[in-house]
Amino acid sequence: MPKPEPAPKPESKPLPVPAPELLPVPAPKSAPVPKSAPEPEGESEPEDEPGFEADPEEVEPAPMSVSARAVDRHSGRRRLKAALWPPRMSRGQLVVAVLLFALGLGLAIQVRSTNDHHSQLRGARQEDLVRILDELDSRQQRLQQEKAELEQSLAKLENSSNQAKEAQEQTRKKVTELGVLAGTVKATGPGIVLTVDDPQGQVKADMLLDTLQELRAAGAEAIQINDVRVVVNTFFTDVSGGGVQIDGKKVSAPYRFTVVGNPQDLTPALNIPGGVVRTLESHQARATISQQQKVVVDALVDLKTPQYAKPAPK
Repeated sequence: MPKPEPAPKPESKPLPVPAPELLPVPAPKSAPVPKSAPEPEGESEPEDEPGFEADPEEVEPAPMSVSARAVDRHSGRRRLKAALWPPRMSRGQLVVAVLLFALGLGLAIQVRSTNDHHSQLRGARQEDLVRILDELDSRQQRLQQEKAELEQSLAKLENSSNQAKEAQEQTRKKVTELGVLAGTVKATGPGIVLTVDDPQGQVKADMLLDTLQELRAAGAEAIQINDVRVVVNTFFTDVSGGGVQIDGKKVSAPYRFTVVGNPQDLTPALNIPGGVVRTLESHQARATISQQQKVVVDALVDLKTPQYAKPAPK
C-alpha cells in the first residue's frame, strides 16, 4: 500500500519590521549605585548650594522685558545709594576727618601767603632789596640801643650812693619821654616831612592809618598830621563829603606828616615794594618825602582822665 505523501508545510513569511525612527526608545534605567567607600575629599564634587547659579552655557536665562530691566536698574541704583549714603562713620573717624581738613586748609593758606610774599620780593629790584635789609638792620640796632640804655639806667640805680636822688632824676627823664609819646609836650629832632597830594579824593582813612603804622614800625617817635598830634589812642574815620577825620577833627588834603625819627630808617620804610608810596600812587595820589635835620612837632593834646582804666596793684 503506497505511503501517503506528507502535506506541504506552509511557507513562513517574515514579519514586517517598523522603521528605526518609529521605534520607541526605552528610557535608560538608572543602574543601582553600589555602596562603596567614600571618595577622597579632593576628588569629591561640590554640592549645589542655595543660590548657586548654573553655567550660562547650560541654562539659558529667560529674556527679560523692558519694564523688568528698568525695575532691575532702579533697584540697583537704590541699593547703591543706600550703601553710600548716609556714610557709616564712627565718631572717631569723623573727628579725624575734621582735623585733617583743618590741617590741609591751614597749610594751603600758609603756602599761598608765603608764595605771595616771595613773589613780591622776587620781582623787586636789587636796590629795593638792599633798602629792606637796611631797614631790618636799623630796627635791630635801635632795639639793641634801647636795651643798652635800660641796662645802663638799672646799673646807675643799683650802684649809686644816693639811690633816691638818682631815682628822681630817672623819673624826671622818664616823664619827659612819656610826655613826648603822650603828646603833652613838644618834640624836635631829625626826621622827615611826608606830603600826600590827593587831587582825585581817593585817599581814605585806612590808607592814612597804614602810613602811620609803617612810620611807627620804622622808629618814628613823634608824629603830627597837619595840625593834629598823633598819640596812642588816635583814630581815623572817613567823612561822607570827602576828607578824613582824625580824633574827631576834619583833615583835608594835602595830608602833611611831620615825623621825628631817623630819616635813614623812615624813608626806605615808605619806599619798599608794595609799601605806602606804591599804594598811594596806585590810587592816583602823589607822595613826596623830604628829609630834614630838624623838624618840630608842636601840636599838643589834652590829657583825659581814664573813666574805666585804673592802675593795677603790683
